[in-house]
Amino acid sequence: MIIDSHCHLDNSQYYDDIDEVIVRALENGIKGFLIPGADLNDLPRAQKLAEKYDEVFFSAGVHPYDIEQYDRKVLEEYISHPKCIAVGECGLDYFRLPEDETEKKQNVQLQKEVFIDQIEFAKKVNKPLIVHIREASNDSRMILEEYNAKEVGGVLHCFNASEHLLPLAKHNFYFGIGGVLTFKNARKLVEVLPKIPLEKLILETDCPYLTPHPHRGKRNEPYYTTFVAQKVSELLSLPLEEVEKLTVDNTKALFKQFSKII
Repeated sequence: MIIDSHCHLDNSQYYDDIDEVIVRALENGIKGFLIPGADLNDLPRAQKLAEKYDEVFFSAGVHPYDIEQYDRKVLEEYISHPKCIAVGECGLDYFRLPEDETEKKQNVQLQKEVFIDQIEFAKKVNKPLIVHIREASNDSRMILEEYNAKEVGGVLHCFNASEHLLPLAKHNFYFGIGGVLTFKNARKLVEVLPKIPLEKLILETDCPYLTPHPHRGKRNEPYYTTFVAQKVSELLSLPLEEVEKLTVDNTKALFKQFSKII
């Protein structure tokens, strides 16, 4: 039994066969799904999927690539929904910054402001955070600590293998592990994985992206968390059943609403 803690089932790549994707996952032991909020335009679809399936939950947030559309009022419209269980996906991403130095500084500043506001919003509504960090580990950790994000905790989605972020485990943060772990060039994540406290480890796909081996090149889907669990089992020398149980227990500890269905 597995929970996919981060799957973009509201993405257009699933418009034609979303029901088949969910049923296939359920038949293969995936018993819970969390759709992260990344683009405000996708929230209506995420909500409808959560209302249709007992096993599906969603969150409300804005990805750092979409900060120009950020509007806390929109998040407020969704956060009270009983199936909306987190704030995010929010965070910092310095991978695609503008080349112009002035524009770069403005973008970084706006990313920080939007990230901080979503942290404050999460604390206000008492829901955990789903945090996206790419090439911004130092600033991200500093902001999470300075603004007491530990009050609600959360997950470092698609954990980037930065050891600088490992101390956040003591700040009520979990580490989302997905298909990247199965990549041949994932040496750094393979080395860091054993340093993550077992009680802070959860599984995800980030589908339709980051499809794990042996399906790289194809559209990712929640069923493929089984390959991630197998790789974690192999690398940590733990029985697969133990990996599944501890990651489900960890996900339920962070996102308590899953306890109602699993």
